[in-house]
Amino acid sequence: MINDKVLAIILGGGQGSRLHPLTEERSKPAVPIAGKYRLVDIPISNCINSNIKRMFVLTQFNSASLNRHIKDTYHFSFFSSAFVDVLAAEQTPENKGWFQGTADAVRQSMHHLLRHEFEYVLILSGDQLYQMDYDLMIKAHIKNKAKISIATIPVNAKDATSFGILKADDKNLVTSFVEKPDTSLLPEWNSDVSNEMKAQGRNYLASMGIYIFNKDLLIDLMSNPDTIDFGKEIIPQSIHEHKTLSYQYEGYWTDIGNIDSFFEANIGLTADIPEFDLYNKSKRIYTRARMLPTTKVSGTTLNKTVIAEGCIISAAKIEQSVIGIRSRIGDESTIINTYMMGSDYYQTLDDVNNSKINIIGIGARCFIKNAILDKNCCIGNDVRINGGNHLEDTETKTYAIKDGIVVIKKGAVIPNGFVL
Repeated sequence: MINDKVLAIILGGGQGSRLHPLTEERSKPAVPIAGKYRLVDIPISNCINSNIKRMFVLTQFNSASLNRHIKDTYHFSFFSSAFVDVLAAEQTPENKGWFQGTADAVRQSMHHLLRHEFEYVLILSGDQLYQMDYDLMIKAHIKNKAKISIATIPVNAKDATSFGILKADDKNLVTSFVEKPDTSLLPEWNSDVSNEMKAQGRNYLASMGIYIFNKDLLIDLMSNPDTIDFGKEIIPQSIHEHKTLSYQYEGYWTDIGNIDSFFEANIGLTADIPEFDLYNKSKRIYTRARMLPTTKVSGTTLNKTVIAEGCIISAAKIEQSVIGIRSRIGDESTIINTYMMGSDYYQTLDDVNNSKINIIGIGARCFIKNAILDKNCCIGNDVRINGGNHLEDTETKTYAIKDGIVVIKKGAVIPNGFVL
């Protein structure tokens, strides 16, 4: 099989400062999404669904929870060659420092990769939300005898200035590339896209940060220590020297780069027909199998709400919100446009009845709107959090505000009667 010749590398990203404070205690790929998954589950699931079963996840910041999640989740047959391994930045005689960029991360990990037999390397990002059949991209790469393939997606003029934009000829071979072009340059970067994309004004081909490299070329490119990033250096320098294919993708794709995009991606799951389809059997998203009880809801009006397993809910109303695993919401509370990540564990009844112990979850008579509640938050009774553009960006010990979104930090205790 072709995909037996493929190794996948999932880049965990840097410090994740744009997703702070969600990355205060965890790496970007370990950030919980959709109430029960982690971001890293997306590229790993796409690989499994594409019959690619050998994966490395490269990370260097706060990798403990990511290690634990992968160890507890991805178990393959003893008789299979399949694996998902985490490679954290490590000092060796050749490399004394941290990963300096995406290409440097791969370069420093090459000695691990070369212990395996492969012909192609699939390089993926660990902070994107999409469902893609990599098998089709690999077949296109081989059919066109490309040395490099870049997954591209049509974007509009507004978004084009935030991405690497490329142009391709009538054979989908890349002819030119520019990183985050100025608006004044865009008329020169129109590409041939489908009629559906044209109708949406999506006339520019943006790099998705998904690449295929032939093994021999990757080894050669990695021999130059001065190139540290794929998007900024390797790709622009290679397109004129090596046959590079643009593989155009027109499905749902979003880059989880900051709090705003992360929030929108999660709340988007509450739509009647969400663009990211968690219910497609052939595009299943895998995660840790938890033996949790069913969710219990008492006297709550629910509208456009996604609720994970093991929750105990007595709220008055929950609207356009994602409620994560083991969440507890008290009587008469109202939750609107909020992502509640849930809890890592249940408290005992003795703890819940002990007035000296903070109860994990949302208390009674609370109003929460336009917020992200990280894991294990303790929100007291009569708390009012009303996020929106009227709030200025700020950060405290227990919460941060970014673009009007209130982020309650992991394990934070919000006292009774708190108002924001």
